[in-house]
Amino acid sequence: MADFEEQNSEGLDIQRYLGVVKRRHFHFLIPFFVGWTVVWVASWILPPRYKSSTLILVEQPSMPKDYVTPNINDDLQQRVQTITQQILSRTNLLHIIDQLHLYTRNHGGDLTPDEKIARMRKDIDIELVRDNYDHITAFNVNYTSPDPRLAQMVTTELTNLFINENLEVRQRQSEDTTQFLESQLEAARKDLAAQEDRIRQFKAQHVGEMPGQLTSNLQILQGLQAQLQSEEDSLGAARQQRVYLQTLADQYRATQVPVKSADGSPMGLPGIDEQLQRLRAQLADLTSRYTDRHPDVKKLKEEIAKDETLRTQMLAALKNNSSDKAADGSGAGQGTDAAQLAMLAPIESQLRSNQFEITNREHAVATLKAKIEDYQGRLNQEPIREQQLADLTRGYDQSKASYDDLLKKKNESSMATSMELLQQGERFRVVDAAVLPQKPEFPNRLKFCGIGIAAGTGLGLFFVVLFEMMDDRLHTGEEIRKLLPAEVIGEIPVVVNPSDARLAHHKIWLAWTSAAFVFATVLVGSAFSYLRG
Repeated sequence: MADFEEQNSEGLDIQRYLGVVKRRHFHFLIPFFVGWTVVWVASWILPPRYKSSTLILVEQPSMPKDYVTPNINDDLQQRVQTITQQILSRTNLLHIIDQLHLYTRNHGGDLTPDEKIARMRKDIDIELVRDNYDHITAFNVNYTSPDPRLAQMVTTELTNLFINENLEVRQRQSEDTTQFLESQLEAARKDLAAQEDRIRQFKAQHVGEMPGQLTSNLQILQGLQAQLQSEEDSLGAARQQRVYLQTLADQYRATQVPVKSADGSPMGLPGIDEQLQRLRAQLADLTSRYTDRHPDVKKLKEEIAKDETLRTQMLAALKNNSSDKAADGSGAGQGTDAAQLAMLAPIESQLRSNQFEITNREHAVATLKAKIEDYQGRLNQEPIREQQLADLTRGYDQSKASYDDLLKKKNESSMATSMELLQQGERFRVVDAAVLPQKPEFPNRLKFCGIGIAAGTGLGLFFVVLFEMMDDRLHTGEEIRKLLPAEVIGEIPVVVNPSDARLAHHKIWLAWTSAAFVFATVLVGSAFSYLRG
């Protein structure tokens, strides 16, 4: 424990270190001064490189996104990387190199275009500026050159390229997006037109069988059934009329003055009067229920008119027959025959008309039955057509929804493209323009001074330690006492003559002067590097 305390006391021996300083100050000052001088001179010999910078702000669109949605990629970092690659392309860099005559001074000969491009890419530096949320808000464009004016000019040119390229990229991407949506919209429009055409052809092929025509088909079917019933009733009445007229004609042919028909009904004028009375009764019954435009009412009126015409003709024939009998009694038989023929002619005319009516009625009944069958078939096909139309309509609705969605997106994209063409979208704005650099970015001469001081200090300490380790002399009485086997009883003081005193004084003065010179030189060199570097 005592030995350890003794070693610690020896390690903290101030006098020993002061002795080392007195003996080795020149071994420290000379390497220190040489090391600093070499580094300082190198800072002035190395070719300077000036760095010019520009701060470009990423300015957000003036139009809110709620009103106009951008139609381009929102990843700003990716877009900046894309723009950087385009700007650093061979064509753009060669254009700038040829325009500003860069990289022409080379002692080894002219550089090839690829070598010039490689050097320029190394001299260009792009630094992204992010906020607290890791969003890119700005970026710096830096260029380093041996000529400060060239550094400023190239930085300005790169800045203009960034701003213009960003506008072109955004406009091109926006226009490409709009054109793509237009092509998709045109394809959707053609598909929608094809769907509409298929539905139109389907409806044209199945007219009357559509689900929307169910009610009208039922109403038409009911109307046709009512017309069929009316026609069948009229046909039955016409057939009864034919039987009556045929019987009347047969009686006129069989007898001269018929009175009764085979079934006991009156014939001739009495029969016609009874027929007219019956028809008028039916007409009164129908007019109480229907209007004069009803087909049955019109039919009865026509039959009444025909019977009245027949009655008039028969009365005229009887009147002529009576006149002939009164004028010539000998021609009574011929007059009777003539009257009979005159009365038979209207009946036969009525028979022909009745036959024509029956034929028309039968044709109308057959036509109505065919129509009824057709509409019943339409009603039976309605569920099938409804399912087929639903399938077609489903595809049409999907195409219509896709078309409407694309139309909305296309209109929004067109608005966004117009905004980009008017330069109202996200754009780059120069905040700090490229300035002419006053001091070189490399070498940093003040920093080189610090490096020189550190290097000189390390070199000086190295030589001090080296010479101290190589020196085997004893410099203090304590070191001598440690080597003696016995205790020292007495000491002989040092006798200093005047010449030794003067020599010691000169050494001290030289040491302080040298130290002052070295540190003053270092101070002056550092100040010069700070002011002029």
